[in-house]
Amino acid sequence: MAEAKTLFPATQGAAEGAPMGAPRTGILPYQQLRAMLREHEIVAIPDLVPDQIQPASVDLRLGATAYRVRASFLPGRATSVRDRIEQLDAYAIDLSNGAVLEKGCVYVVPLMEQLALSPSSGVTGFANPKSSTGRLDVLTRLIADRSDSFDQVERGYQGPLYVEIAPRTFSIVVRAGTRLNQLRFRRGSPQIAVTEIQRMHEQGQLVLGDAEPNIREKLVGVTIDLEGEGPGALIGYRAKKHTDRIDIDKIAAYDPLDFWEPIHFRRHRSIVLDPNEFYILMTREAVRVPPDFAAEMVAYDTAVGEFRVHYAGFFDPGFGWDTTGGVCKAVLEVRSHEVPFMLEHGQTVGWLRYERMMARPDRLYGAAIGSTYLNQGLALAKQFRPPAG
Repeated sequence: MAEAKTLFPATQGAAEGAPMGAPRTGILPYQQLRAMLREHEIVAIPDLVPDQIQPASVDLRLGATAYRVRASFLPGRATSVRDRIEQLDAYAIDLSNGAVLEKGCVYVVPLMEQLALSPSSGVTGFANPKSSTGRLDVLTRLIADRSDSFDQVERGYQGPLYVEIAPRTFSIVVRAGTRLNQLRFRRGSPQIAVTEIQRMHEQGQLVLGDAEPNIREKLVGVTIDLEGEGPGALIGYRAKKHTDRIDIDKIAAYDPLDFWEPIHFRRHRSIVLDPNEFYILMTREAVRVPPDFAAEMVAYDTAVGEFRVHYAGFFDPGFGWDTTGGVCKAVLEVRSHEVPFMLEHGQTVGWLRYERMMARPDRLYGAAIGSTYLNQGLALAKQFRPPAG
């Protein structure tokens, strides 16, 4: 098809070790996302605005109507999302001028973006919450018609996209055009060999810290920082209950102390997670993502404990790469399940999976594109003002 020739020409270059003329595989970069838009494989009504296209993803916008449903669902192979919405006797909520989505409830919202993927291109999609969404404990999951998996779009998919929204801790205000999740595209297998991960780690290209490298099955381990700068240091936050709602589209509008209980350094350098409480913590290590790669944090690993460490989990190409202004820690969105769980300083809490980009993006994460969490330490969502002092 013409789309496949435009987007993935064989002359683009071969992956390392592949025969000449073989098309690249990997995560699609900024310039190829723009090409998908030009070729109408990504269709948006109204048109996308320029800053929706990130180095390796596309921000997705809520449409004008939300549907409150009584249960989360997947449509299954024979059913559309709208059929399931009707089956669950959902009622519509107008988002045109803003509306409250209450915590503890489940909503499904048609998105402004749709897809018309070419089957011959071999491209699939996968989604995750935006960083600020995850830091507010808002669970979002992409749903496509006739699908039996969340956050995945199959090769050749043509049709609408929806997002399931489940605020867990705070009620939120959203409106048509609000961006809660993002969509990435992959062609082939972007994984890299263990030997290359080890080499990059030894050269300081992945994570920076004083601990010995922890590499397991192509994953790079990160540990928890419960020490900070020592006595009196702020090391985390626990979300308060029964707070005001949060308007997602407001920036630096809220006092963090109205919504969060600060957690400070404790001499025993440990913390007990209360079941189903929500915490913001951070890693000891600084995270770096080389420009030719992207990274994702594995959200849940029962081998290290019954807790979740990340909702958003995606790190753009170039994240933390320029360390002249400081290093970037990984912020952890932590929730323990069922039982209390004790974390100790330096304990492994998560794993980073690095994947190869199809090509180096024309735009990298950083100040040049107005990235929000530059040189971050323990950073709350962008809706909150920086802590005083």
